[in-house]
Amino acid sequence: MANPFDAPSTLPYALPPFDDVRLEHFRPAFDAGIAEQRAEVEVIATDPAPPTFENTLVALERSGQLLTRVSHVFFTLSSADSTPELHDLEAEVAPLLAAHRDAITLDSRLYARVDAVRSALGDRSDLTDEDRRLVERVHTEMTLAGAGLDDAGKERLTAINQELSTLTTTFERNLLEDTNDLAVHVTEERELDGLDDGAKSAAAGAASDRGLDGWLVTLPLYTGHPWLASLTDRGLRERIMRASLSRGRNGNEHDNRDVLLRIVRLRAERAELLGFPNHAAVVTADETARTPEAVEGLLSSLVPAAAANAEDERAVRSRTVGFEVEAWDWAYATEVLRGEQFAADSSALRPYLEADRVLHDGVFHAAGALYGLTFTERPDLHGYNDEVRVFEVRSEDGAEVGLYLLDLYTRDGKRGGAWMNPVVEQSHLLGTLPVVVNNLNVAKPAPGSPTLLIQDEVETLFHEFGHALHGLIARTTYPRFSGTNVERDFVEFPSQVNEMWVTWPSVLANYAKHHETGEPLPPELVLGLSDSAGFNEGFGTTEYLAAALLDQAWHRLSAEEAAAVTSVEDFERDALAAAGIDVAAVPPRYSSTYFAHTFSGGYDAGYYGYIWSEVLDADTVEWFREHGGLSRTAGERFATMVLGVGGAQDPLEAYRAFRGRDAEVGPLLRRRGLE
Repeated sequence: MANPFDAPSTLPYALPPFDDVRLEHFRPAFDAGIAEQRAEVEVIATDPAPPTFENTLVALERSGQLLTRVSHVFFTLSSADSTPELHDLEAEVAPLLAAHRDAITLDSRLYARVDAVRSALGDRSDLTDEDRRLVERVHTEMTLAGAGLDDAGKERLTAINQELSTLTTTFERNLLEDTNDLAVHVTEERELDGLDDGAKSAAAGAASDRGLDGWLVTLPLYTGHPWLASLTDRGLRERIMRASLSRGRNGNEHDNRDVLLRIVRLRAERAELLGFPNHAAVVTADETARTPEAVEGLLSSLVPAAAANAEDERAVRSRTVGFEVEAWDWAYATEVLRGEQFAADSSALRPYLEADRVLHDGVFHAAGALYGLTFTERPDLHGYNDEVRVFEVRSEDGAEVGLYLLDLYTRDGKRGGAWMNPVVEQSHLLGTLPVVVNNLNVAKPAPGSPTLLIQDEVETLFHEFGHALHGLIARTTYPRFSGTNVERDFVEFPSQVNEMWVTWPSVLANYAKHHETGEPLPPELVLGLSDSAGFNEGFGTTEYLAAALLDQAWHRLSAEEAAAVTSVEDFERDALAAAGIDVAAVPPRYSSTYFAHTFSGGYDAGYYGYIWSEVLDADTVEWFREHGGLSRTAGERFATMVLGVGGAQDPLEAYRAFRGRDAEVGPLLRRRGLE
């Protein structure tokens, strides 16, 4: 049988033929893809003609199409539908891919050609703004990657990058395995008091899938668990929280502490090799923040008010439940308080948040009202798992836009959290339209039971769909700028904006209906949702800032300082205390040993980007409210000037053109209760 990666897919929108892909296809396709791109780059680097935009930059953008095809499919599977064999293969190919990337970005001949094209930009009046940005971006990326180092420096850099690729893969695999192993087994139904039938059904299904009696509480990626808000059994709440906090630090074969320390040391060494004081300085040099000091300025300015608010909230919750609230009690006490203040507790909301209705009548409805998009399910097209749903996306005039894939449920082969990734990237140069996938980790109910979401899961679906919209709507010439290929500290902005439609009155009324009776969400619950804006923000801001500052602390270490750190726990404690964010009962949203964002997910020294982007997001929400809200006119402006440009324009310039000014921080402070 021919390898399905050998040629572009003939399926609609070049959707990969997942039904035909087997494990044995990947390694030959990777080897062939690497060899093919190396040959293509060699032709570019040795071209006797003077370097031009066309024979250097455009040629680079055309290269590596086979490798791109296999990589997108492989890493989609390795994160969402993995197996031990696939993990083994990932550990095998990760250093090969790192070496391949270095062979291109560190090629002195290629760097000289790019530099020559950049120097001659003033002579090319025919180039578009996107063309010019391509030259600048490639030059910057190669420079920061180490293209200007001498041979000895490049050799050491390549060795570091290969080892880091293996370590980050190991970190992710350890986390997945330990998260699975630490799922909390419950044998007494009385311990599940407070959970509704849908949650119990999901827990029973998870236990059955592993051949266990009773119920199994599987862990999400972040600290804690959504069911902590409902469980009345304090002992079970504590078991779940302690299991969550212990991931990656149990002294077993999945312990991530030594892996983490080695990652930190290598990143610090690499930064020094590149001429930077620390890894955070390298990362921010290519982001909109520009420096770690700018990041620290924003984060540290928010800490005092956030920590004070969290302490006040803890006191109120302790009085509400009649005992001193610990980390495992916070969500439960918050729900008790929410019910008293707003009559809007999670258990009351869930029957009105049925997943399919939220998707069609909420998420898709808002996208249609704003951007004129329609979503039609295509059961004839298959994803990588039977649970993946495929939707064709078209514009209001019927033109093809792309495909949207949704993978909603948790399973043992899927990493925790929620994310969007491209399967096919849009590019006018290559003639491709986008195919994007959203992954969530919703507990799957037993057959025949409805999938009822909690409010946080609804917000997550809208958030991740904001990334999907970015990938679907952007129209760029070069694949390098496709969709969400923007500066990391800008990428969360469009997705955070999309969360505003969760409680927008006309959208909420359209999807929040009882899954059995079709009755709309009662007025008191609607009122509770709107009145509770800002509720529990002390906790939310504090747990986020703790994680973001922890990420910065690890990555602002010099090589010498990193080498001196021997205890992950001691470093965490000291870093949080120094930042003033060590609030009792509010652990970081991610502790180091399960902080996948920063140690395996590409957000290293970049987790600050969520709140950095939220400055733009909060300012944009105010703009929408001032300009008609959920309207095609407002949506068209946002789509054209922000989503539509992908990475082809400087993001802050794009925002300035959209908003008419720079973003103001006031809306964020008001939203977070920090004024």
